[in-house]
Amino acid sequence: MSTRVRPPVSNERKSPTRDRVVGIDPGLTVTGYAVVEPSGRRPFVVEAGVIRPRGIGNELATRLKRLFDGVAEVLEAYPPDALALEQVHSHVRHPRTAILMAHARGVIMLAAAERGIPVVGYAATRIKKSLTGSGKAPKDQMQRAIQTELGLDRLPEPHDVADACAVALCHFQIERNRRGLAGLS
Repeated sequence: MSTRVRPPVSNERKSPTRDRVVGIDPGLTVTGYAVVEPSGRRPFVVEAGVIRPRGIGNELATRLKRLFDGVAEVLEAYPPDALALEQVHSHVRHPRTAILMAHARGVIMLAAAERGIPVVGYAATRIKKSLTGSGKAPKDQMQRAIQTELGLDRLPEPHDVADACAVALCHFQIERNRRGLAGLS
């Protein structure tokens, strides 16, 4: 898994790959992403890594711009059918965290909207339940489930990439079930 995104081959906008999903675990320090697409029996990771919006000039606006640019680069290089994003969860003791994460989610959604890519949000408990059967699964159980589902030779790391893989896999499973119930292939 890479931590850098390769640039598109040309300036021409690429067409989305059918059923490709970009999963994103939003953050203002580290944002994990995973480009996942179907193949035979199970989905596989095309590209995964992290976007680090921190650096010189750590003002919020600067970090959001770097995050936007990083997500835009991923979406240009690997145009998906959908972007799956972890929803903001808040805790009464940490309202500032939820507000800051909402900023991050906003620029990620803007990058997708500019490219006409639908965005689907999933609660952390829904993501965990779709992969392990429990909405309260611990991180190590989630990493093992992701490793198994994607056929990886080692546990996905860092956890930001694992979380991005998890949200993409959750979307795959929900879409597969939706299509099955609707009689679509």
